[in-house]
Amino acid sequence: MCRRAFLLLLLVTAPAAAQAPVVDPTRLTLDRIFTSGDFRADTVPTVKWLDGGAYLALQPSKVHKGASDLVRVDATGKSEVLIAAEKLIPPNAKEPLTIQGYDLSKDLDVVLIYTNSVKVWRQNTRGDYWTIRRSTGKLARLGGDAKPSTLMFAKLSPDGAHVGYVHANNLFVEPVDGGASTKLTNDGTDEVINGTFDWVYEEEFYCRDGWRWSPDGKQIAYWQLDTRGVKAFTLIDNTTGTYPILKTFAYPKTGERNSACRVGVIAVAGGETKWIDVPGDTRTDFYIPRMEWAGNPRELILRRVNRLQNEVDVMLADANTGKVKTILSERDGAWVDVHDDAGEWVEKENAFTWISDRDGWRHLYLASRDGSTVRRVTRGEFDVIRALRVDEKAGMVDYLASPENPTQHYLYRSPLDGSGSPERLTPADQPGWHDYQISSDGAFAVHTYSAFGKPPRVEIVSLPGHKVVRTLAANDKFREAVDKLAKTPVEFFHADVAGGVKQDGWLMKPTNFDPAKKYPLVFHVYGEPAGQLVTDRWGGNNYLWHLMLTQQGYAVACVDNRGTPCPRGRDWRKAAYRKVGTLASEDQAAAARELLKRPYLDAARVGVWGWSGGGSMTLNLLFRHPELYHAGMAVAPVPDMRLYDTIYQERYMGLPKDNAEDYKNGSPITHAAGLKGSLLIVHGTGDDNVHYQGVEKLTDKLVELNKPFSLMAYPNRSHSINEGKNTTRHLYGLLTRYLNESLPAGPKP
Repeated sequence: MCRRAFLLLLLVTAPAAAQAPVVDPTRLTLDRIFTSGDFRADTVPTVKWLDGGAYLALQPSKVHKGASDLVRVDATGKSEVLIAAEKLIPPNAKEPLTIQGYDLSKDLDVVLIYTNSVKVWRQNTRGDYWTIRRSTGKLARLGGDAKPSTLMFAKLSPDGAHVGYVHANNLFVEPVDGGASTKLTNDGTDEVINGTFDWVYEEEFYCRDGWRWSPDGKQIAYWQLDTRGVKAFTLIDNTTGTYPILKTFAYPKTGERNSACRVGVIAVAGGETKWIDVPGDTRTDFYIPRMEWAGNPRELILRRVNRLQNEVDVMLADANTGKVKTILSERDGAWVDVHDDAGEWVEKENAFTWISDRDGWRHLYLASRDGSTVRRVTRGEFDVIRALRVDEKAGMVDYLASPENPTQHYLYRSPLDGSGSPERLTPADQPGWHDYQISSDGAFAVHTYSAFGKPPRVEIVSLPGHKVVRTLAANDKFREAVDKLAKTPVEFFHADVAGGVKQDGWLMKPTNFDPAKKYPLVFHVYGEPAGQLVTDRWGGNNYLWHLMLTQQGYAVACVDNRGTPCPRGRDWRKAAYRKVGTLASEDQAAAARELLKRPYLDAARVGVWGWSGGGSMTLNLLFRHPELYHAGMAVAPVPDMRLYDTIYQERYMGLPKDNAEDYKNGSPITHAAGLKGSLLIVHGTGDDNVHYQGVEKLTDKLVELNKPFSLMAYPNRSHSINEGKNTTRHLYGLLTRYLNESLPAGPKP
């Protein structure tokens, strides 16, 4: 055949072979969920509120592709470019800085820009900082000769003249336009940490930024963590090089010694640190998880928490002498939560906000500065989920709550004097999940609204009328793609447990559901005090994956047992004290038995899966209730609670030396002999949070017991198992195959 004839043949036949497969918009596949972009959400601008309803945001540059302009948007929607991307091109560079974070001085003249960031454990908190002065256009890199991506938590001084930051675990202050820096601390090392935190404070108390400017900008208050004497854990990287690379860090496991922690104050001009005299030994007996300036440059307010975390003392500290006095104490027979939405000064700095469930429900209180009174503000048999804004001028407080349905979130308002009834501001015709970022004057809010199976919509609304001012992210294409998918309506239900307690749950039935047939049932579980799963909100890729399972012929369910952080009152949440693993397993099994009374659910085909605490729950359910659960997939579980960290595990279980039996009974490894069904364990070998060590100990036990199981170890992946190309797609492909093989899909007569 001549070349020309061969090419003509290719032209005729190639299209049939090369055509992309036709995608059925009603059906889900792993590739559609995790790689296609079919369900990509609109970009939501990060809004920073200014006075008068105006806000700052980033918008794509029209000149430099991939770069952003910093704009000011006023209440009418009119925008003004404050810093164009082309102003952010450093010397000898061709492209503008990528803005990953920003802040402005009060006069809006100086812009602090965060860029070139890298991850430190969970978040990208180390990077480069630049300033640009709008009035002169001068662009300056902070940190002098510091290596790229090594500065942390830079902040402008109150007068906008200086920038403070952390570098190599020391604190520095530098002129805002660049120049010689002042090194405030000199003892920072890998073990002595100034201005930021060790692993366990970061993970469990959410402490990252560890320093604060005084209101007058003349002093800095900061934490210092000393990890010397804390036992270290080592992660092994076997894939990067020819020989293993070891990563060692201080990690206090239950019952072990913690870092020494203290708070100090130092002048911006330099000099000696004045250490605050907080009583007690933070290595063995106490924590200091919160600290702020107390509304003036003379005093600090901090919280001291005992090792058991059932006693919190709020202390007022003299910044000059270091002496402290306790002005509020909170006690609980289980534990006291460390809330972030507390500590706002009101009444001319004579009182501060406080969150407590001392009356059985989580409410907002006002505590006097002198410690003489604690007055309740919100009232009723419901939980304040989060306090958002105190408006002293109007005498009101805005907060999230859901008195009627703990699976939902709404905006409420109550009088500060404690009178009257809560007023719901979220419209009654929008059932679901609502979050708000309220402007400083309370006139506007960024409102994010979603519901189960319905992607979020982000808009600016006026308050208190809740009128939509403009839309930031409509997600119309996203929502349209989801709406086309074959599905049955989700059912929210209640499952009874002992004593008439009702657990919230949801059930997704198979598509083409026929009540005359029987379907396999898969539970998604978590169940620990750190998370609520049964929510009337958009569930992301997990929702889409669960929906794909229903299209394959599975029913998928989820239940929140007692001990989960649902807004159901103190007794519900703290029922798990010293019973993590045991009470939750009983509640989950009770819910499963009740759900399986429905004739269309096949009691012979019941599976369960979960991640982290949900992985532990999966193990517990398979081991403790093999008569109910026949297949399980445990992702990143904690098989033995004694191997987890001090702050989290001791908060809910007490000290292992006092409660050894509780630790043993709650740990899945204790009950491994009960395994009868199919088990897949998945873990990242680089998990700094829940160590792969626990899975190896469980593996040893299962081998000893001659129990068959499957194990997938993802090299160097962290607790999220999402690092590296294609990892998430591979993981969910693995889970899908295992479920299909161990728990066959589809109806049976």
